[in-house]
Amino acid sequence: MSSQGAAAKRQRSHKDVPYNLIYWPGIPGRGEFIRLALEEAGAEYVDTAQVEGGIDEVMAYIKGEKPDDKANPPIFAPPILKHGDLVISQTPNILLYLGPRLGLVPGAEDDPDALYKVNELALTALDGLSNEPHDCHHPIASELYYEDQKEEAKRKVEHYVKTRLPKFLGYFERVLNSKASGEGPYLYAGKLSYADLVLFQCLDGLKFMFPKAMAKLDKEGKHSKLFELYDAVGQRPKIKAYLGGSSRQKYSSGLYRYYEEFDIEG
Repeated sequence: MSSQGAAAKRQRSHKDVPYNLIYWPGIPGRGEFIRLALEEAGAEYVDTAQVEGGIDEVMAYIKGEKPDDKANPPIFAPPILKHGDLVISQTPNILLYLGPRLGLVPGAEDDPDALYKVNELALTALDGLSNEPHDCHHPIASELYYEDQKEEAKRKVEHYVKTRLPKFLGYFERVLNSKASGEGPYLYAGKLSYADLVLFQCLDGLKFMFPKAMAKLDKEGKHSKLFELYDAVGQRPKIKAYLGGSSRQKYSSGLYRYYEEFDIEG
């Protein structure tokens, strides 16, 4: 059975209902990693960020106003995925659930450990290229405004751009040069996985947040395969259509944000 056929079978065989993504409106944020997976797979889903009054559902989960259904633990924060009776949160947890169902990991029949390898790559990208950039503008506390921690943020950014960013980009370049990457531009086994989509979104956000640093790293040529992956994912038909459409929200004051004082070359 082809991978596409297997994916279709998995989607029809259990919980044949649309996915419901519950996330803040107005910013791509961490919800974007999940949207890209759903878009690439052509899955049917509802996004509260695109629904009038969708913020009310987000707040109901955060405030604990949803009834205790005796099956799902209370939710701490979005993104949240509701699928049938299942309600789960945490970006990598949601992707771990969606990956096999959407055909975004190699089939377990041929590669039974693939899910854990793909998840490892996605977690590393989220750690170093998503969570750490967030801490650049909120190095002390998420509850404080950026303006209340600007001096600390400046120090954090200088260290991140000079040290941490090249370290993580270098790691993924090493992955792409490894035998496990396989043929083609992707991270594992020569096929697109949700880890590639995660890495694409991280790089896209970093290009917005640190344009001078990312342009310098690209020009140096030490991460050529990494930027080839970025281009390859961005040119996939469904991803390209989504990126050019109205559903793709613009970066603003979310996870990846631009401040002039952050725009250093490193």
